[in-house]
Amino acid sequence: MTAQGSSAPKSPPHTVLIVDDEAPLRRVLERSLARHGYRVLAAGSGEDAYRLLATEAVDAVLLDIHLPMVSGLSLYLAMTNAQPRLAGRIALMTGDAEAEEIRTWLEHHRCPLIRKPFNLSEVTEWLRRVLQAREREAGNG
Repeated sequence: MTAQGSSAPKSPPHTVLIVDDEAPLRRVLERSLARHGYRVLAAGSGEDAYRLLATEAVDAVLLDIHLPMVSGLSLYLAMTNAQPRLAGRIALMTGDAEAEEIRTWLEHHRCPLIRKPFNLSEVTEWLRRVLQAREREAGNG
């Protein structure tokens, strides 16, 4: 006897990449998103994130702006240049949203901003909207 409860095949989970050098915050996001059914990858540096993107198909990215060695803003540009399909599916995270450099950058790049400290439901709601839009685009393409 098989355990097929639904007639529709279950689609594989969406993959979310979390890039943040704060390990406790990464773990909280990982646990929360996994509970919502996402496959979660995590990186503590821009270099690790870029290496992951070379081998993993990612549906969305939560990207801290202030990372060691490479800025999240620079990493955003590198990621969208290497994988243009990620444009619109990367949210920047920062507790410093009012800084001049960040405000100026956001004026030139259409990118969602999630302010720290954030509510986990804010993150999951952003992911839900982004991934639903992606599925609609895939259905029309």
